[in-house]
This record gives sequence, structure tokens and C-alpha cells, in this order.
Amino acid sequence: MASSTVALTPTPFILNKKELGFSAFSAPSLFSIPKCRRTVSKKICSVMAPQQSERKPSTTGSVKTAMTMTEKILARASENTQLSPGENVWVNVDILMTHDVCGPGSIGIFKNEFGENAKVWDQEKIVIIPDHYIFTSDERANRNVDILRDFCTEQNIKYFYDIKDIGNFKANPDYKGVCHIALAQEGHCRPGEVLLGTDSHTCTAGAFGQFATGIGNTDAGFVLGAGKLLLKVPPTLRFVMDGEMPSYLLAKDLILHIIGEISVSGATYKSMEFVGTTVESLTMEERMTLCSMVIEAGGKNGVIPPDSTTYKYLEDKTSVVYEPVYSDERARFLSEYRFDISSWNRW
Repeated sequence: MASSTVALTPTPFILNKKELGFSAFSAPSLFSIPKCRRTVSKKICSVMAPQQSERKPSTTGSVKTAMTMTEKILARASENTQLSPGENVWVNVDILMTHDVCGPGSIGIFKNEFGENAKVWDQEKIVIIPDHYIFTSDERANRNVDILRDFCTEQNIKYFYDIKDIGNFKANPDYKGVCHIALAQEGHCRPGEVLLGTDSHTCTAGAFGQFATGIGNTDAGFVLGAGKLLLKVPPTLRFVMDGEMPSYLLAKDLILHIIGEISVSGATYKSMEFVGTTVESLTMEERMTLCSMVIEAGGKNGVIPPDSTTYKYLEDKTSVVYEPVYSDERARFLSEYRFDISSWNRW
């Protein structure tokens, strides 16, 4: 079982207040009702924390509230210095990925809303990967790839991983396989960036310390033309995993156990941040496995702080300059779960 702490807005119920930074509020002040000298009515009075006097900005700059990784990435992408969970902001997109399932629909929406002859917002920030219905003789499935190919030729899309010989995948030099793996291997996953894709498992890319999430065709059609999207900032659940991982465990076991703890809806529209010595010991492929399944818990995105393992992986894959971010020490997490992985027994 995992130990957890919960950070909420002030209520009569606070768990582990000392650990969560609520030491300023003593227990009696939360549970006692002050006596009134004058009895005006028998109405129930709610107890509120005393109003703080207005603080002047620091002489070294504006006072900032600590943020999580996800909040920082979205703040930078929306050109804000500060964001909090629940805020809706227009976010500039670094990479948009689509494939042969959702690509034709997204292209249709783009042309319908922006015009038949409209141009995409950035030819080098769109990645199109046929990977679902490709090795088949089905004419309708093949037509999907034809639509992608025509669009990429028309728009001069730089990153189109085409497949022409459906009889022999080895005869296709541009074919890169499953889109989520291709995004990583081709250097499209970079720390601190925003990556959106028309696939629920786009969250896989969060392993690189970026905000990555799946979107629908309508949103993708809009991003194709505008390069931005309106997103709500999610609160963050933090999962701290420490200890040496036993040889009989895989990264898939870690995320399955976590989902078992919080349920398949326990992270609905929340960011899931994974940290700890166990996570640091994982390869990039294992970290991708961890992040790929946050959607199975209802998560908006999964994210892992980038480190030397991340940078080593990216060395020969991208020349694009990126800027990683990390959660502040005093960042507020909706809940924090702690696991001693070394103690997990074989069942």
C-alpha cells in the first residue's frame, strides 16, 4: 500500500498538516467556534482564516508562488509568469502529431474552418505518422494514408513518415513504426515543450519532461491553423517511488500498481508526476512505459523530471535547443503517494 498526503483548500479536514505546510494553523483554531459577545441570531457561523494584509512586491522582483512541472511548462507556453490549477489559457504548441486514423478528419476540419487553400501554422512543427491501418489491402484504410500524403505534399510538411509499399515494411525507408516510439526516436520529444497528438497515448512523451497529451480531431484541426489551443491547467498528483526495483518487476508493474491504488478514474484531468530513486534508475523506454498508461487512470498527462538519462538519449536525436523545468520545492500537489519499491514481494 502507498502512503499518501492530501493538499486541499482550507477545510475542517486536513491530513498530515505539518508535512504539507499547514503548521501555521493549529488544530484548535480549525475545529473551535469563537464565542460571540452579542447574541444576534442563532445562525451557524463558518470559521475562516484571518485575512492577510496586502504584501508589497519584493525589491528583487514580483513575489512568485511555487509551481509544479506541468504548471511551469504551461505558464511558459502561454506567456504567463504564474499559473494555478483550474485556469484556462491559450497555449502555444511546439509539436502536433497525427496519424492515419485521425489525420484525415483533422485535415478536413482545418480546411473547413480555415479555408480550402489555407496554410498550416508551421510546416516544421507538424509530425504525421501512418501507423495504424497500413499493412492491409483495405482500400478505405489505404485511402486514409493517401489523404495524409496529399496533404503533406500540398503543405510541404517536413516530418511525414510515409509508407508506400504495404507488402513489405522494410522497403519503406521513411516508415518509423508506432507513432509514440517514432516521436521519441526521431527527436520530437524535448524537455519543457508542449506536444499534442490525436492519440490518447500521446502522454507517453511526458517521460522526457514535457507536457504531452491527447486531443481530438476538432482541436487538432484548430492547432493546424492557429498553432495554439485553449487548455485548463490540471492539478498534479505526485508519485514518489524509492528503492531498488526487484528483478521480477517491470515498469509496467509500477504503473499498474499505481492505477490499482488510485483506480481507473483516480487521476481524471490531473497531471501525474513520477519521481524518486526508482524512477531515476529507469531507462527512457521504461519511463515511456510508465507515462504511457496515465490515460488508463484518467490522467491528463504524465511527466518525469529530465536528468542525465534523458539528455544522453537526446544527444544524437535533436539539435533543437530545449529548456527543462522542474517542480519547485514548495510546489503544491493535490496528493502525494510514496512507495518503497524494494519491499514489493513477488505474488
